Amino acid sequence: MKKSYNKTYISSKVRAIILVIGILMTAVVTVNGQSTIKIALIKYAGGGDWYANPTSLPNLIEFCNENLGTTINPEPATVEVGSTDIYAYPFVHLTGHGNIQFNDEEAQNLRTYLLSGGFLHIDDNYGLDKHIRVAMKKVFPELEFVELPFTHPIYHSKYKFPDGLPKIHEHDNKPPQGFGLIWEGRLICFYTYECDLGDGWEHTSVHNDTQEAHLQALKMGANIISYVFSR
Repeated sequence: MKKSYNKTYISSKVRAIILVIGILMTAVVTVNGQSTIKIALIKYAGGGDWYANPTSLPNLIEFCNENLGTTINPEPATVEVGSTDIYAYPFVHLTGHGNIQFNDEEAQNLRTYLLSGGFLHIDDNYGLDKHIRVAMKKVFPELEFVELPFTHPIYHSKYKFPDGLPKIHEHDNKPPQGFGLIWEGRLICFYTYECDLGDGWEHTSVHNDTQEAHLQALKMGANIISYVFSR
């Protein structure tokens, strides 16, 4: 398995980089005379609700554009994990509560995307953990999720989170944890667990969150965007 993936990576690395450079240009659009770039929500198979938290990414984008000076298109895209359209987005977000499955082609496509410079943020919306770990093992059989130390730049890129992820919702009386997949020293996937970060991005009326919890979630989300866009 490892040998096959490595051969594919070596043979496709240069092509993938060229593809990313070319397709990223197509993601830049103009809104009110200003160039913007899109980010996307991942659509996947398996029965899980990939479409959960419909207001989360639009709210995060609005917050980042107002507070980070980014020019992200206010309307996030939706992209299937196996589609080559994924290369048009420097940042993709995946969430849900239930089952998630990648076939071989989808796993390879996501792998190539991440090795070519893309970034994946996974947010466990409660119930995703046991499924996403299996799915991502298919993408990177040679890698393990590692918990990031609180000193990692993703917790300090714009706003300071000296104790790591904020706790937005309580489920199993566990602390929030931030895990990463690291390839050759580069963080390519950030997985937020027992946190419900995406819930916190949503309109406060959806989950009856406090304004403080909402703001903390948005600030942590802005840190992720800032980290990805400044690499």
